[in-house]
Amino acid sequence: MKRNSFPTTRGLLALCGSLICAWSCLAEPWPRFRGPNGTGISADKGVPVHWTENNGVLWQAPIPGVGNSSPIVWGQHIFLESASPDGKTRLLVCLNAADGKQVWSRSFPGARARTHERNTLASSTPATDGERVYTVFWDGNIVFLCAYDFKGNLLWKADLGGFVSQHGVGASPIVYQDRVYLMNDQDGAAEMLAYEAKTGKQVWRVARKAFRACYSTPFLLEKAGEEAQLIVTSTAGITSYRPDTGAENWSYDWTFDGMPLRTVASSISTQGLIFANSGDGSGARHTIGVKLGDGGQGAQPSLAWEEKRKTFPYVPTMLAYGDHLYYVKDDGLASCRVAATGEVVWNERLGSPVSASPILVDGKIYVVSETGTVYVLAAAPAFKLLAKNKVGDKERIFASPAVADNRLYIRGDRTLYCIGSAPQKHASRSP
Repeated sequence: MKRNSFPTTRGLLALCGSLICAWSCLAEPWPRFRGPNGTGISADKGVPVHWTENNGVLWQAPIPGVGNSSPIVWGQHIFLESASPDGKTRLLVCLNAADGKQVWSRSFPGARARTHERNTLASSTPATDGERVYTVFWDGNIVFLCAYDFKGNLLWKADLGGFVSQHGVGASPIVYQDRVYLMNDQDGAAEMLAYEAKTGKQVWRVARKAFRACYSTPFLLEKAGEEAQLIVTSTAGITSYRPDTGAENWSYDWTFDGMPLRTVASSISTQGLIFANSGDGSGARHTIGVKLGDGGQGAQPSLAWEEKRKTFPYVPTMLAYGDHLYYVKDDGLASCRVAATGEVVWNERLGSPVSASPILVDGKIYVVSETGTVYVLAAAPAFKLLAKNKVGDKERIFASPAVADNRLYIRGDRTLYCIGSAPQKHASRSP
C-alpha cells in the first residue's frame, strides 16, 4: 500500500517549531525610547492585565549600578544603560529576554558630575537597528555617541564635546534607515546630529536655536508619497528636517509668556497635528497642538490649540489613540482629551506620582508610578480602571516600560521586571 503523504508527527513538531521560531523572530521589537517611532504603542495582544508576584511576574533580574535608562528589546536581547554608584563607570548591559540573565556588560569610564536630583548619570535610552546598539555616554564632561554589536564589541565612538546644564545629560538617540540621529540641546547651545550607523562617520550637523537643555526624543513623520520628515521638538519649537541632508523643511517657533520652558517629554503626532508639552520646576506648563500645513512637507504649520494651565505633564510623554490624547500628569492625574481641539473628556486621579511615560497595548494604557504601582486603564472616552498591580518593594521607578513578544518590561532603580503569561503546561497523555 502506498505510504500516506501526510507528514509524520515528528515532522509536524519540527514544522511547528520552525513556525514558532519564525514568529518569534518577526515579533515587533521595541528598538528605542517609547518603542516603534516613539509612539509608545505596541501591536502585541497578549500582555497581561492582572498579575501578582507569583502569577505573571516571569522573572526579576538585578541591574548593576543605577540609572533611569529605559530598556529596549530586539529578539532575545534586552539593552539598557546604567552607572556605578560611585559615578566612576558607565555601563551598557545586555540581558537575555527569556530569563533575565546577564549576557554581557560593557563599561565606559566616567566621573561624578552634577545632575538634577531626579536625573542620573545614565538616563539616556539606547537604540538599535537589529545589528548594532547605539548609546549616549556622558563621562561627566564629554558626551560620546557609541555603537556596539550584539556581542558587546565596541564598533565606533564619536566625541560630541562638552555638555552644559544644571540637570545633566538625558537625550536618547534614534535610528532611521542607515543613520543614527541625536538632538544635542543644552544651555546656550543646540544642534541636531546625524551619523552613519555602520561607521560612525558624521553625515551632517545643524546648529539650532538654543535656550535651555531639553531631552525630548525625535520621531519620523511619514506620509504616503512624501519623503519622511525628522521631527525635533525643544524649547525653541518644532522643526522638520530632511533626514538625508539635515535641510530644514519648516520650523514652528514656540513663544512663551516669560522664561522659555523645558521640553523633557517627547512630541507625538496624529490626525495631521503634532503635540508637544513643556514645563519647569516652578510648576509652569505649556502644551500645544500644531496643525501641519497643506501643500507638502515644506508647508508651514499653524497653532491649532494651546493650554498654559497646569493640566498637562512635564516629564511623561502623551499617547495618541483614535480621536483622543491620553496622558498622566507627574502628580498622577490621568486625562483624556479630544486631539483635534484639546477639549477635556475626563480627568481621574490615580493616586501615585508618575515620571515614566505611559504605553498603550491592545487598547489598554499601562501607567507605571514612581512607587511601583501599575495602573491599567481602558483607552476609551469613558474612564475605566481595569487593574491595579504592583512591582518591586520600595523601589523607585522613573524609567519608561517596554513591550515585546507579549511581555512587559519595567525597570526599577535596582531591578528589571518581566511581566507575561507563563507557558501553558499540558497534562501528559497515556499511550
